[in-house]
Amino acid sequence: MQRDIQEPWLFTPGPLTTSKTVKHAMLVDYGSRDNKFIQVNASIRRRLVDIINGRDEFVCVPLQGSGTFSVEAMIGTLVPSAGKLLVLVNGAYGKRITKICDYYGRDYVVNETAEDEPVDLDALEQRLSEDVDITHVIVVHCETTSGILNPVAEVATITARHNCKLLVDAMSAFGAIELDAQKIPFSAVVASSNKCLEGVPGMGFCLVRKADLEQCKGNSVSLSLDLYDQWVAMETNSQWRFTPPTHVLLAFNQALDEFDAEGGVQGRGARYQQNCDILMQGMIDMGFQPLLKPELQAPIILTFHTPSDPNFDFQVFYDGLSERGYVIYPGKLTVADSFRVGCIGRLDSEHMHGVLAAIREVLDLNNIKQCAA
Repeated sequence: MQRDIQEPWLFTPGPLTTSKTVKHAMLVDYGSRDNKFIQVNASIRRRLVDIINGRDEFVCVPLQGSGTFSVEAMIGTLVPSAGKLLVLVNGAYGKRITKICDYYGRDYVVNETAEDEPVDLDALEQRLSEDVDITHVIVVHCETTSGILNPVAEVATITARHNCKLLVDAMSAFGAIELDAQKIPFSAVVASSNKCLEGVPGMGFCLVRKADLEQCKGNSVSLSLDLYDQWVAMETNSQWRFTPPTHVLLAFNQALDEFDAEGGVQGRGARYQQNCDILMQGMIDMGFQPLLKPELQAPIILTFHTPSDPNFDFQVFYDGLSERGYVIYPGKLTVADSFRVGCIGRLDSEHMHGVLAAIREVLDLNNIKQCAA
């Protein structure tokens, strides 16, 4: 496992470790109106729709910025001022959606479950039965606060039965966990370039039913985050309205080539699952206690309870791993002290065994004997 020690392996929820070929793709400069760049942009849009089996029913609207920009754009564009959104919350990213609604002045209600529990399907059914004013429901596919996988297919079925539209934040799952538009009824899904598709940060995208987007003119109160206006511009002249992240898109195009070569969602998801299995078993063997039940764990990022050993200090632990070239992530839970270790990005089984060996070394160095909570 060769690497420059100055370039660490990222065991985080994103940005992630990328391949050298993805990095190399950014070495070319293209103007935003260059024909080659326009072709790349069009190709990316088509390929992303194909990932969800969207056929001619869905369109891709890319957007500059982090994934949260696209989540905000989806809500601000697709939920009209007269609409009402039900937010399914079981972590920090669901709570962030409520903050977006506050900024936009959108009417919303919340169904919240604990961070270590999936969204409550019975509560969803009851809420939609009782509140006929709800027009949209939004769910986070994989909530990386804990690493939990929410039951999107079941949420979609209930939502459709009540004639509401489903919005999906699939930021940390898209490309590794199947989301087939022909099997699961949803109105739109957002993700970004720098998660499971293994590009670099700087671009998000919304895949939205064309019939729904066509009804959204004038909904957004933001110029930059108006998905309808962005879509119309791209359909009219193939251009981004404002300066596009050209290098990010070139890297993303290369990342999609590598995604296809790996076998798409099935191939990428299989590698991540193997990473997850190795990492989980190795941590358990050292005595660490995972937060989630196995059936709730997505192969994206793992959360572990902070050890009760008095010699354990997270910052010392973090720094020790970082010095050895491995970057993990602090916890974000309110239910328990924790830390997280990711298993996505350009990482494989060798990297998993490498970080486990480094963790064992740091534990021994700091005389940490008790890893359970």
